[in-house]
Order: sequence, then structure tokens, then C-alpha cells
Amino acid sequence: MSVLGEHVRAQRLRHGVSQRSLAIRAGTTQAAVSRIERGLESPSFERFTQLLLVLGERPVLTVEPLELDVDPADLAYGRRLTPQQRRLAESASWNLVTTELEIAAAKARAERQA
Repeated sequence: MSVLGEHVRAQRLRHGVSQRSLAIRAGTTQAAVSRIERGLESPSFERFTQLLLVLGERPVLTVEPLELDVDPADLAYGRRLTPQQRRLAESASWNLVTTELEIAAAKARAERQA
């Protein structure tokens, strides 16, 4: 079950409304409500809002800044890159990590043998 589907189902049950009744009020089908509640269909935010509004509920969406230890200049640089350039940089980064792991493993093996 999806998070949105869980919310729709919980509010529908809290208000004592059947899937069919909710569907009629929201202008959709009972099958669509069932698919949403079971997580088989992901509703748009507009559909999610519509389903809750007919139940007398209003969803609230908030946005909060991430708390990251990332230099804003690095983020700005990344936004200037094309998708291809970003993939290339990511590949180079993974190659560096792989190389560092291989070096660390070789040192650990050498220490064990010594």
C-alpha cells in the first residue's frame, strides 16, 4: 500500500464512507479508489487532494531545506553540467572509490601476511 493510498483509506474509514460513495463524490470509480488504496495506482496530488476534500480533509504539502554539508558552489557547478557530463563525473568518482578500496584491500592482505 502506498503512503497516499494509506491516507485515503484511513480518512475514508474514519469518516465511515464506502469506496463507492467516495468515488461517486469525487467523480471517479470505485475501482480507481480501490487501486489507489491498495497501492496499485499512484494518484496525482490533484486526485489525492480531490479525494480528501470530499471527505472534509485538506492535505498540506510542505517544503523544507535539506541540512547538508555541501558547498553551495559545488551544487551550482553540478547544475551547470549537462546530464552526460554529470554521468561522466559520477563514473570517475566511482572509479576513484573502487581504486581506493582495491588499494586498502591490498594493504590489509599484505599486513595479514606479514
